[in-house]
Amino acid sequence: MKRIIALVSAIALVILGLGASFMTSLWASDWEDMFNEFSGANEPVSQVLEEGDAGNKIAVVNFDGVIQDTGTTGSGMFATEGYDHQMTIQALKDIAAEDTYSAVLLNVNSPGGGVFESAEIHKYLMEIKESGKTIYSSMGNMAASGGYYVSAPADQIFATDETITGSIGVIMQSMNYTELAENVGISYDVYKSGEMKDMMSASREATEEEQDYLQSIVDTMFQDFVDVVADGRGMSEEQVRELADGRIYLGGEAIENGLVDQQGYFDDALAALKEEVGGTPQVVEIGGAQTTSFPFGVKIQSAIESITGGGEVKMVQELINNRQGVEPMYLYE
Repeated sequence: MKRIIALVSAIALVILGLGASFMTSLWASDWEDMFNEFSGANEPVSQVLEEGDAGNKIAVVNFDGVIQDTGTTGSGMFATEGYDHQMTIQALKDIAAEDTYSAVLLNVNSPGGGVFESAEIHKYLMEIKESGKTIYSSMGNMAASGGYYVSAPADQIFATDETITGSIGVIMQSMNYTELAENVGISYDVYKSGEMKDMMSASREATEEEQDYLQSIVDTMFQDFVDVVADGRGMSEEQVRELADGRIYLGGEAIENGLVDQQGYFDDALAALKEEVGGTPQVVEIGGAQTTSFPFGVKIQSAIESITGGGEVKMVQELINNRQGVEPMYLYE
């Protein structure tokens, strides 16, 4: 009976929340904006951080968290804050195409992420550079591995003594629990079309051929990382490889070895970029994350998760999504 009452209460809260969200949208937005809010339209959101010349804008793009396309983090009333890859890509496309943007400031606080996602970001950053716009990168607490990969094309990179960066490299991992399975009496029957179809299976040892093949994949992706850093920093491949054994560097050391240009926080990077752009540029934060406009909706979602146990499921799901696993990653953990 208590569970039934709790479920009914949760449903009632949802209905009340939807009503409150509808009225808020009706008062604060036009019908098109309200439709986009409820449909979860994945258009980059933007807000003016500093007023100025709208024909001479600086775009601030945030990379906060693991750079990975894990799907939407929610939509409409139940949207939650987090890195949104598709929104970020669309934001970069818009910046490259829009003549009113003069420069971009990357605000990076990330341990890296997927090889594919990092390469996709790099592609559109290069399009922004080719359109004649200036790119600066401000490294926060961490800009490691893929976080450095996306920063490498920047004309100037800022970091502080406390910033963790570097970790240039690729990682793939798989588990092997054959000994555990043997101890508990579990065996596996596998039917496959080719000898390497179950490559990286956790139920058996990898063959030497498989190890060599997987290492060749990692080496190819590592070469791409080296090339991106060499091109972005004006270094030789040999210089990059000397730094690219996977180790991390503090900001001061990264300045000494050439991976970072200047010491400074976000405000320092922004001030320097404004000076380079000239005039009184408008500063606009665009894309990067999806956030809810209705905090009440998030509270309702939390209440439902506490009743259904969804909070624990969500936590486990995030751990799995952010793991160093069979997918090649530019990731430091």
